[in-house]
Amino acid sequence: MNGRLFVAYSLIIVAWGSAFPGIKAALESYSPEHLALFRLLIGSIILIIFAVVKKIKLPDLRDIPFILLLGFLGFMTYHTALSIGEETVSAGMASLFVSTTPIISAILAVVFSKEKFHKMGWIGSIIAFLGVAMISFGSGIPQTAYLKGVIFILIAALGESFYFIFQSNYLKKYGFIPFTIYTILAGTLFMLIFLPGLGNEIAAASYSATFSVIYLGLVPTVLPYLAMAYVTENAGALAATSSLYLTPVAAFVISWIFLNEVPTWITLVGGVITLVGVSISSMKIKQDDLTLGCTANTRG
Repeated sequence: MNGRLFVAYSLIIVAWGSAFPGIKAALESYSPEHLALFRLLIGSIILIIFAVVKKIKLPDLRDIPFILLLGFLGFMTYHTALSIGEETVSAGMASLFVSTTPIISAILAVVFSKEKFHKMGWIGSIIAFLGVAMISFGSGIPQTAYLKGVIFILIAALGESFYFIFQSNYLKKYGFIPFTIYTILAGTLFMLIFLPGLGNEIAAASYSATFSVIYLGLVPTVLPYLAMAYVTENAGALAATSSLYLTPVAAFVISWIFLNEVPTWITLVGGVITLVGVSISSMKIKQDDLTLGCTANTRG
């Protein structure tokens, strides 16, 4: 691994790992809906500038309805539901719940695409969800509030999973970066329904919370996608996606340092079991599928 690849790997892991504690910090002053909107607005502005500089072409008119649908599922649903979930679920645990997205995607692919889910996939899924159950028991959070948060995070993972399984043809047609830009902009358009009241919330928010949202918009929403494309191009899809299994580790460490979220031993063991299960279930997924699913793995 050369220096540039190492920097790209590190950026992917740290940037997406930091998104979960970043959301938690921003929720101190922002509602989940305004947080998600503000973040995507910042990211969209940067991506529009990037698209103009790189002269990225607009999508075909016939593809726009489906791009809008995928933007709604992969970005509006994902970011809004994840932010609501993190009101009661810690940043580290949220990252672990989201890490089950590849398994949910594989199950949905069996239903909608008539694909086969191999034996190791089912074994890995059972292991992963046993890990999730262990995390839940070790949360120490009142069950009603915790359950609400978990449900919303799973809704986020489900929306992301639908985005994952239906994007493949468009990724082949447009490429990873252009298609991601299209769908982020599409998701942001839907998020504009939350625009009323955003200005008042920004004015009343603490500087630290606003800085967290700006960071979320500039870094996790934009940079990891560019880094992932670079790693995929220079090291291959398998190498690129293998780095994503360290994202929950980064989320736990950053949350521990900056938010003082100290995980219990049960949570840590459950997290390891969850990641082992996800790894086993992904062993026989085709390399191309791993490339297409990299954004759905553990991003915040």
